[in-house]
Amino acid sequence: MDMVSLNIVGGILVSICRDMGVTLMRTSYSTIFSESLDFTCGLALPTGELVATGDFCPSMIGGMPLLLRSCVQEIALEDLEEGDVILHNDPYRGGLHTPEHTFFKPVFVDGTLIGFAVAIGHVCEVGGMAPAGFAGEATEVFHEGLRVPPVKIKRAGKDVDDIWRLLLANVRTPRYNYGDFRALIAAIDLGERRMAELARKHGVDAFRENVTALMDYSERRMRAEIEKIPDGRYLFEDCMEDDGIEDKVYTIRAEVTVNGSDLIVDYHGSSPQAKGPINGTLGVAHGAAYNAVLQLTDSTIPKNSGCFRPIRVLAEPGTVVNVNFPGPSVGGNTETHCRIANVVMGALAPGLKERSAATDGASHSNFLFGGTDNRTGEFFCCYDLTPVGWGGRSFADGNDAVGGINGNCPHIPVEVFEYRFPWHVEEFKLVDGSGGPGTYRGGLSLSKTVRCTDTEMTFSYMSDRQKVSPWGIHGGHEGGRAELFIKRDGSGEWLTITQAFNKVSPSKFANVPIKPGDRIKISSPAGGGWGPPEQRDPVLVKEDLLDGFITPEQAQTVYGLR
Repeated sequence: MDMVSLNIVGGILVSICRDMGVTLMRTSYSTIFSESLDFTCGLALPTGELVATGDFCPSMIGGMPLLLRSCVQEIALEDLEEGDVILHNDPYRGGLHTPEHTFFKPVFVDGTLIGFAVAIGHVCEVGGMAPAGFAGEATEVFHEGLRVPPVKIKRAGKDVDDIWRLLLANVRTPRYNYGDFRALIAAIDLGERRMAELARKHGVDAFRENVTALMDYSERRMRAEIEKIPDGRYLFEDCMEDDGIEDKVYTIRAEVTVNGSDLIVDYHGSSPQAKGPINGTLGVAHGAAYNAVLQLTDSTIPKNSGCFRPIRVLAEPGTVVNVNFPGPSVGGNTETHCRIANVVMGALAPGLKERSAATDGASHSNFLFGGTDNRTGEFFCCYDLTPVGWGGRSFADGNDAVGGINGNCPHIPVEVFEYRFPWHVEEFKLVDGSGGPGTYRGGLSLSKTVRCTDTEMTFSYMSDRQKVSPWGIHGGHEGGRAELFIKRDGSGEWLTITQAFNKVSPSKFANVPIKPGDRIKISSPAGGGWGPPEQRDPVLVKEDLLDGFITPEQAQTVYGLR
């Protein structure tokens, strides 16, 4: 294809995926979709190869190719009919973790299967031992909610009622789950129509040729990017501070080998799988490696299976990056994914110094709660993410208070949060001085304090970086750590969860009771610094001091401001 036609076709495919995402956002019931956009949408070939995706959640973009290939190997393509919709959320069948639900719909043109429309969304409530899906103390997948292999939720355009009843009977919020499932189906309905229209317009054979050419083009561009990295073996490691069950560190190690236009990410040396729910699935191991490479290469490369062909991922089963059944994994795609991605980026930093960055906060400080609404008598759940600071770069400071590297998810606005749920937000601010000092400093983290208004509930938490600081790079310093405190109504003392409830981990736990008047204070981790702080422009140091981004002590002792 000529480049003009290639870019037109690629642009149309991406536009379809974006429209699918907008449909999902606007028709969903839960704030995790309507506000935080924790989903992604894509189009694929019958083989499971990804041909286009929207720019939504990076962890799902990278995880989608393995997930789709796993599904199409299990279902019988010859038994598919127009109007079928298949649902899947099994972490051990290429999935990412139990809350991530994948809906995909076959696309037919004149009776010929040409591909699938796909939507992956993090469904807030999935059953299990804790409301809102994050059981920070789970020790097996059965604690983490209902696990669904690829099954038809619609057959030939009609609901499979038995499947719907089964799904909704196993969750605390059946009305909200029903609405979110319908929104996911609406997204793939749109994708199916638009993909079929495009194929009819160009002809099925020409459409296939165009899509093949687009993936080949992405592969060539990615190979050109990898060739810019000096050949060699690059090593880096970091850790998860604990798993919620045992108070010990879990190592995540990456050895990245570059040979011409080929790149291998090998996680050998990573810790054996944890008892608690921080384990990544194989889909997470793949998705995190792809995410890291996409962060370091040209952002205009079309994101499809072609650009992932030069990247090979090796993850030993039974480790923290490739959990064996029935090990828990709900935290793997939110907390461990960002740690894995940053380890791969840290490994490649010596070969890509000008493109490298210090780690972001690399945690979403997942705040989960649920209870019975006094106004309606209906059970509610919420999955709330907290923004972090991003790492300093070779040309700029890290961004302040944005979604972690694997999420790209906005924070729920204060007004929506207070209207939808029984909390009052008393404080919402940047954490002064939290960004890692450097020639380019790390981005600042966020702190918020919330007070329970009138409803008893339970809350759970899944986070990290309360014990181990986000790292700086090329002489940059560490970023600030995360914190979580609770103050009981009538008490004047802020306590950690370990102090208040004798939990093993201050950052990973489940089902803590909350009563009206209780307060919770959450502070996310900040980004690390890039380059030696003493080389920072004094003008920038003064501006940071005036803006409150650094403390007077940091200005004097770290940056040497006089």
